[in-house]
Amino acid sequence: MIAQLRGTLGDKRPNQVLVDVGGVGYLVHIPLSTFYALGDLHSNVTLLIHTQVREDAISLYGFLSSREKHLFELLISASGVGPVLALKILSGMSVDDLVPAIRAGDLARLTRIPGVGRKTAERMVVELRDKLAAMEAPEPRQPVAASGVAGDVVSALLNLGYEQRAAEQAVERAGKNGAGDSFEALLRAALQQLTAPAQAAARAAR
Repeated sequence: MIAQLRGTLGDKRPNQVLVDVGGVGYLVHIPLSTFYALGDLHSNVTLLIHTQVREDAISLYGFLSSREKHLFELLISASGVGPVLALKILSGMSVDDLVPAIRAGDLARLTRIPGVGRKTAERMVVELRDKLAAMEAPEPRQPVAASGVAGDVVSALLNLGYEQRAAEQAVERAGKNGAGDSFEALLRAALQQLTAPAQAAARAAR
């Protein structure tokens, strides 16, 4: 069972990426939120993986945050929601918006997601409402202090499951290091700031 892939980004598309791990290329299906947060081609990438094994195929689904992976696994546990639809759901609504929508039974909002009909939305609410209780933030999120591009990057990091303070600090450090003024450049630099400690710890543990 593959739980994580760390390698080089060989190819990326809105719905899938190719991760080169020691010369072996793994095709991984991803939501849009992960695609937008990826670095350039041939950069290093680490994805949390959900592996689906069927008689005719082994499929990999990748995520940058454990929170998004956990929600994906809850979604596919609902009747009528397969991995493809679960990725569409995560691509159509952020984790922080999706969890309260399901918990509140907001069918109007859920059915605005492409591919989600009323019956599917109703099943998601009935089957997942209680399971999602632990994923709701205990306190309302405070407004993001940063503005402009920096504020947009902080919001993107929050949607990926990072804590607000950590996201703000990472964006601030990335800006001081000359990451640039564009959204993508600043987001990549901030993600590098957030993942650097984990990567250093992993190398030290080897």
